[in-house]
Amino acid sequence: MHTVLQVDNVEKYYGSKGNLTKALEEVSFQVDKGEFVGIMGASGSGKTTLLNCISTIDRVTGGHIFVNGRDITELKGNALNRFRREELGFIFQDFNLLDTMTAYENIALALSIQGKGSKEIEKRVKAIAGQLGIADVLQKYPYQMSGGQKQRVASARAVVTDPMLVLADEPTGALDSRAARLLLENFTYLNDQLSATILMVTHDAFTASYASRIIFIKDGRIFTELRRGEEENRRSFFNKIIDVVSLLGGELNDVV
Repeated sequence: MHTVLQVDNVEKYYGSKGNLTKALEEVSFQVDKGEFVGIMGASGSGKTTLLNCISTIDRVTGGHIFVNGRDITELKGNALNRFRREELGFIFQDFNLLDTMTAYENIALALSIQGKGSKEIEKRVKAIAGQLGIADVLQKYPYQMSGGQKQRVASARAVVTDPMLVLADEPTGALDSRAARLLLENFTYLNDQLSATILMVTHDAFTASYASRIIFIKDGRIFTELRRGEEENRRSFFNKIIDVVSLLGGELNDVV
């Protein structure tokens, strides 16, 4: 199995010697191609810091992160910008769509930045829009769309470039329960049918139950992990997640 993401003994400290905060300490794990991995932990556990380091938004204090065998902690300048543009897809809680662009233009922007031709852009945008059920909103602006539609447009934008790794930060946080379920079913489609490799940070057990593996973070360290069995249904996996979250002292507000 090809390893897409390798995190080796990553540490992240904030502050100075007199007032040092350890956000991450000796974190190591890997994600293989085609996996859908969730990262869970209580508020302040370090899960968002970890995602920020993997996405190169933040720099590690120690350790290394490899994406497709390349040490991204060493990248700078144009090489770093190229990596973000060509290897990563981002899905944010607040969508981050450009209000002055239609759904089509928001999705196409990533391809335009890569220098793709107009015919290829049109082909790829229409293909992913059809797969995610948003073909009917391509000419609409964000203010004309529902939250669920906006999140699916954001998902389309994240995967239209066929990135090595898709990073999702609390993707259902701004959605109602119906829209959240639809989005997660789209994630499952992206993972199962398009072989997208997804790393998703979430505090919500319902959202996490759609993943195939969960890494739990506590006080900046990996606490444990759960793998969903090949024949295991989502409800059973959800119950196992609840058991671990209860040990972490988290709060659960959602049920299947």
